[in-house]
Amino acid sequence: MQVTEQVTLQVTPQVTPQVKNLLKVVTEEHNRQELQELLNLSDRKYFRENYLQPALDAELIEMTIPDKPKSSKQKYRLTEKGKQIK
Repeated sequence: MQVTEQVTLQVTPQVTPQVKNLLKVVTEEHNRQELQELLNLSDRKYFRENYLQPALDAELIEMTIPDKPKSSKQKYRLTEKGKQIK
């Protein structure tokens, strides 16, 4: 249990309001376009830089095909860490 508290303390300061909003809409596996639509965002670059990449870097979401990050079939899902923060 102490490890869980430690992880949460380390991750929480890095979680921006944008990332928290992203975590709220991830209910299953979603592709990039679905996530953008759920957040009402049209700018792909803005979404990637301010929502998707920070969440991936903080290990709050993960790719379903990590070996092919640019795959057209790529989807994203919450990690255990992301579920704790959500």
